[in-house]
Amino acid sequence: MDKPVAYLITWTTYGTWLHGDARGSFDSDGNYIPQDERRRAAAQGAMVDTPVTLTPEQRGAMDKVIVDHCRIRSWVLHTRNVRTQHVHVVVSSPIDGENVREELKAWGSRRLSELAGIPPAARKDGARKWWTEKGNIEPIWNDRQLEAAIRYVNDQ
Repeated sequence: MDKPVAYLITWTTYGTWLHGDARGSFDSDGNYIPQDERRRAAAQGAMVDTPVTLTPEQRGAMDKVIVDHCRIRSWVLHTRNVRTQHVHVVVSSPIDGENVREELKAWGSRRLSELAGIPPAARKDGARKWWTEKGNIEPIWNDRQLEAAIRYVNDQ
C-alpha cells in the first residue's frame, strides 16, 4: 500500500469537546457518538483538570513549537492553525500521522507548561492536561486532497 503524501491532523484542548457533546464525537474505535447528555455528564465528571482555552500567547507558543519541530525533524509543514480549543496541522512526514501528532502534542505540552510556570519535575508527573487523548488523522493521498486540506485549515 502506498504511503500518504501528507496528513491532516487535528486535536482538541483538554475538556472542550467531551463524548456526548452536542457536536458529536468519536470513540477510540472510530465509532460516531451522537449527542447524549448522560454520557457528556459522565465525561465531565471524569475530568481530572479544568478545560483549556488557549490564550493568544499560548496559541503563539504552540504555533512556534509546530514550526520549529517540523523544521528540526525535516517534515514538510504545509500549513497549521492553532485555535483556542483545537489545532490543525497539514504535514508530510516519513513517520505515520499518529507519531507526528503525539510528538507535536508532547512538545507543545512542555512549552505550555513552561509558559504556565509549572516546574520541570511537576511536568513529568502530568501536572497539567493540555490536550484530549488522541485526535483525528486524515491521510492525504494526492495533490487535490492536499490543496483541499490546506484550504480547509486556512479558511475554515
